[in-house]
Amino acid sequence: MSETLKMDATLSEDGPFMNDRQKEYFRRKLLAWKAEILRESRETLEALANENSSQADAADRASSETDRAIELRARDRQRKLISKIDAALERIEDGTYGFCEETGEPISLKRLDARPIATMSLEAQERHERREKVYRDE
Repeated sequence: MSETLKMDATLSEDGPFMNDRQKEYFRRKLLAWKAEILRESRETLEALANENSSQADAADRASSETDRAIELRARDRQRKLISKIDAALERIEDGTYGFCEETGEPISLKRLDARPIATMSLEAQERHERREKVYRDE
């Protein structure tokens, strides 16, 4: 994220969990992240639009098409990420942000700072991933 937000007294664990200062910190962090993704997406679209597709060499065209496909897959992942950012912003508004969707317990501020779209505590996420792995391995 280009706008660096520092984890400081705003995220102090003193006082009530997810107080107004903490909500504002995460709201700003999520909005900055979303703005950066949208900026990168616009730049990619401009680059793809300006790309010269009239390359004579078949190998150059194939390479260019491969690069384009990779870039479009990355943009699709970022589109999904924007949906998760929007969902996190909605949770901030409705007061459920920062609470584990599985246990209802607070998600650690350090985890939220590292992954502001997290919907589960680290422990719940690990249990979820272990269950997924078991089902995948069967």
